[in-house]
Amino acid sequence: MDSPPPMLFASVTAFSMTLAVFLYIGLGVIGIILRRLRLRHGEVHWGWLRYLHYALGITLVLTILELMTIGILGASTYDGTVGHSSHLPSGLLVAGLTLGSAWAASRVHPKRPWARPLHVSLNGMLFLALVVVSWTGWSVLQNYLPKV
Repeated sequence: MDSPPPMLFASVTAFSMTLAVFLYIGLGVIGIILRRLRLRHGEVHWGWLRYLHYALGITLVLTILELMTIGILGASTYDGTVGHSSHLPSGLLVAGLTLGSAWAASRVHPKRPWARPLHVSLNGMLFLALVVVSWTGWSVLQNYLPKV
């Protein structure tokens, strides 16, 4: 069986990475709004806004896991190897920070005051990791584009 064309992997990963960045930005905006509401009005459940934050967070986790899967499958089927650039370690870092942030978010509760600062700190590190993985991904993508 022939392997899928490399541009298929490149197109799907480019779309998914763009989606991940927009999800991250949306989560950040909603997170800031939720923080301001919490500081102004105390620990009140903010209904649909809180659930939207959860839904976007779950979508981000699934998107990152999908990117890891496609990246590893694409590299192994097209090149026959995985890990020939710094993109793999930076991708693993993004995946780890995303999963860690999701875990910390699931622990946020007034009885666990350590969880919210951990969640926010991991998201700050995730921002830097997303910048690095975008940069390294762009260099990997250049290998799959036709030479002009």
